[in-house]
Amino acid sequence: MPTLLARCPRWVRRPWTAATATLALAVSLLVAVPASGADSAPGCRVDYAADQWTGGYTAQIRVTNLGPALSGWRLTWTYGGDQLVTSAWNATVTQTGRSVTAVGTDWNAALPSGAGTAFGLQGTWRSAAPTPTDFSLNGVPCGDGTVPPTTPPTTPGTPGPTPSPADCGGAALCTDFEDQTGTSPSGGWRFTAPDCQGTGTAAVDTAVAHSGTRSLRVDGRAGYCNHAFVAATADLSSVGPVLHVRLWVRHTTALPSAHVTFVSMPDASQGGRALRVGGQNGALQWNRESDDATLPAQSPAGVALSRPLPTGSWQCLRFAVDTSAPGLDTWLGAEQVPGLHADGVPTQDVDQQWLARTTPPRPTALRLGWESYGTGDDTLWFDDVAVGSAPIGC
Repeated sequence: MPTLLARCPRWVRRPWTAATATLALAVSLLVAVPASGADSAPGCRVDYAADQWTGGYTAQIRVTNLGPALSGWRLTWTYGGDQLVTSAWNATVTQTGRSVTAVGTDWNAALPSGAGTAFGLQGTWRSAAPTPTDFSLNGVPCGDGTVPPTTPPTTPGTPGPTPSPADCGGAALCTDFEDQTGTSPSGGWRFTAPDCQGTGTAAVDTAVAHSGTRSLRVDGRAGYCNHAFVAATADLSSVGPVLHVRLWVRHTTALPSAHVTFVSMPDASQGGRALRVGGQNGALQWNRESDDATLPAQSPAGVALSRPLPTGSWQCLRFAVDTSAPGLDTWLGAEQVPGLHADGVPTQDVDQQWLARTTPPRPTALRLGWESYGTGDDTLWFDDVAVGSAPIGC
């Protein structure tokens, strides 16, 4: 008989990232398969991110329904090793042998078309703990059991295409960091540590790049006074009325349950306090420094509408900040992230905190780096950065 595992009634009972974690694994499966039954899924996507250490692991799992609306969902998979689930949150999880089943709770059972939800689990293992790949949603496979390869880093001697100012559409800021000549950021970029400085560092890296042979590398450290950013000297106060930002980012550790920031923009409407992009509860989020408002709201439903930031590969992150109204949009690759959207129309569990302030933002500068407010080390690279008054593609 399956053993019912205890549910955690709150969103964060256990962190996604264990303090002793030594290995982060991520799997993303995206397919479309024929429908089978009135309430089955003709397509689904599963993002499985695990933090693994000797004898144990935690996993953050996000399932996205790409087919017709579901009134209830059931995700199944098979472990290839001897993993044993010991607890779970935001889903009811049972295990029989190597077969695992996760079922939605009362509040996240329904999955509209295109919507997703996230849950987590913790477990143990002894001899092997490979990443599962045979996910099925309501009995219909999400994939064929193969894992898409991650994009390897670009190394010197194998440069990718180098962007030119034309690629940025005449943007106010457009750089691939190929003009950096030393190991310390120079020219239009300067190291800065807002508020306080600790052991976090930033440097020009010639070993990993999205294009060309150079990028900015930030070794972020946990703890509030470990701010480490590289700030553009360009004045962005006249960019608009909608400020568009495009950057490529690569990082090594899954976003933790604690709040972190990796993009910081001083905001004139907040008296110079920052408009920030980072993560919390394992997913991307916006944060406003002046009142600590978040987008999305850090409720289970709100976080489920955001997205994790995949590790180990370059990701194109774009956002648009309206300086004439309290609105913004965010894209991860080609996907507009529903939980990172604010248009002035209230959306339950998403923007109630964000809309409490009606003054439009007015970013004046761009800073890239790492700021942790609790736990969370990370190493990040930034490349091909652009800011302008018109949309900038990936």
